[in-house]
Amino acid sequence: MKGLSRLVRAGEDAAQGVVAASHEDLLPDEREFQYAAKMNNLDTMEKLFKKNVNINAVDTLKRTAFHFAVAGGHVSVVDFLLHHKARLDMADQHGLTVVHLAAWTGNLDIMRKLVKAGADQKAKNEEGMNVLHFAAQSNSIKIVDYFLQDLHLNDLNKPDGKGRKPFLLACEKGHVDMINNLIALKLFTSEKDKEGNTALHLAAKNGHSEVVEILLEQWEEINDLNQNEETPFYLAVEGGHEKCAELLLEAGSDINVLTQRQETPLHLAADLGNVELVEVLLKSGCNLKTVDKHGKTALATASRSHHALIVDMIIKAERYYAMKQTQLAHSGNRSDFSVSFKQDHSTQTKQIRSSLWNLAYTQLKPCEWKKLAVFWKFTDEQIKAIEEQWTGKKSYKEHGNRMLLIWLHGTLLAHQNPVKHLYEDLVDAGFQPLAEKIRASISIGMDSRKCVIS
Repeated sequence: MKGLSRLVRAGEDAAQGVVAASHEDLLPDEREFQYAAKMNNLDTMEKLFKKNVNINAVDTLKRTAFHFAVAGGHVSVVDFLLHHKARLDMADQHGLTVVHLAAWTGNLDIMRKLVKAGADQKAKNEEGMNVLHFAAQSNSIKIVDYFLQDLHLNDLNKPDGKGRKPFLLACEKGHVDMINNLIALKLFTSEKDKEGNTALHLAAKNGHSEVVEILLEQWEEINDLNQNEETPFYLAVEGGHEKCAELLLEAGSDINVLTQRQETPLHLAADLGNVELVEVLLKSGCNLKTVDKHGKTALATASRSHHALIVDMIIKAERYYAMKQTQLAHSGNRSDFSVSFKQDHSTQTKQIRSSLWNLAYTQLKPCEWKKLAVFWKFTDEQIKAIEEQWTGKKSYKEHGNRMLLIWLHGTLLAHQNPVKHLYEDLVDAGFQPLAEKIRASISIGMDSRKCVIS
């Protein structure tokens, strides 16, 4: 993309009247002539022309006055240059000609003048891009219609140097109107570029959810892999594009696909610390046990990256799906969008959460939280993951609080009375005095149905 972005910047600079290059190769009159073309100053241009200025002089980037006039959309200057037979075929150092700039800026009036004057309608820049590529990339619908419907140059609909047809470029940029127009012109394509990306890959990667929605209406294989073995869904997750990820998930994307790096979307979202995407993946029942090339689960990845909230979310999910599998005979990979694994801030659970905080921070001694965790069947990996986020002599307090909140999450999802179970479990685990304190601080008859995970 380096060459393309450089080219786009060149076009944008010219369109905005910015001199990106020095003019060391120009004579003073030539430099003034180019500046006049850029500033739409016909009087100065006419005076300099009478002094026999070279109207085709190029600056260090090989740009002429014509480049600046077209990029700026100065119709009168274009007419002046055409009248005085300025060259139309001169390309700058990136292969950019005036027809490319007219397509980029979307100026149909200027484009018609250039074509009528004999400009090369099929010219390509160094990236293999023609006018149709530039028009699609900049959402210039009138230019596309002109070349395809008026001039009937359908052979312009071909891949550029990166193997991308105009439709792919429009999808990459998220131009909904252009995409619908190209579809109406029968130019929809599911072909891949040289990196194995389809239009769906490019739209998902760049977070264009409206485009993804349009493409999914007629897409057949949503789990296509590019050369890096990435699906559109994986690229949406990688870019942190939640809406795109949800759309692709609803369409049946594989949430457990492994890339060349042997990372699943959950590994990636966990490493990035993206709470919203992790929530989507966990609710979809993704495989929590898949390991990457280093033998790390998504839980270990989140722990290593010090994303405490995500560590807790994954542990909640592991415990929830284990409970579903054991008690309700449901598959651990089955989705359940009614559940949330995020941090609980609901008013319904405020009292019990406050009591658990007090238990962890003022009553449990070092290592006692681990004894409770083992009693509640937290795995060694889960305990280790909780411990990894905080260090120090008093870190056990935070570890204990997080463990208790994870336990509370599971208890509420099982529709159990958390206060009653906490009392009984503390007794059974050998914490009788603490159990009595808990019973004294909260009514044991608390209605668990009022404690809802938000």
